Amino acid sequence: MSLSRVFLAPLVMVFLTLRGQFGNILGLPFGDILAGLVFTIAALTDTFDGYFARKHGMVTNLGKIIDPLADKILVIAALISLVQLQRLPAWIVVIILSREFFVTGLRMVAASEGVVISASRGGKVKTVTQVIAILLMIFDLPGGLPAMWIALIATLWSGMEYLVKAKSLLS
Repeated sequence: MSLSRVFLAPLVMVFLTLRGQFGNILGLPFGDILAGLVFTIAALTDTFDGYFARKHGMVTNLGKIIDPLADKILVIAALISLVQLQRLPAWIVVIILSREFFVTGLRMVAASEGVVISASRGGKVKTVTQVIAILLMIFDLPGGLPAMWIALIATLWSGMEYLVKAKSLLS
């Protein structure tokens, strides 16, 4: 299921960026509606993927690496599209991307030492706040930018959590 998010991410981008090509429904570009639906489905696969992996004892080290990467690809695709639509300032995306690269780098260093750093509670909160903020922005609903500020704070907070977890590996 993790790979489905990788394949759905470009669809979100296409629907968002070609939004004018599809017409309008209920005052929203049809592309925004399609992008929001695809993004929602992709985000839900993350929830189901984790649930089934834990329930059936199928949690693997590879899954612990691929799952967060798939999340990052989906979120980054949506964020870049929102910048292109001028709904989101690029500097917010740069901060979020920086945190994602930083945490991925920490995980790679940890993996080279035989240590797997799995998702933290803060990382899960970060993902949920990002998904909510992105959906609000895709559907161009009020509160999208304030929600993105909350997601940005959660993103920075969880990055600090990972830094603390990996502190011993960095010294």
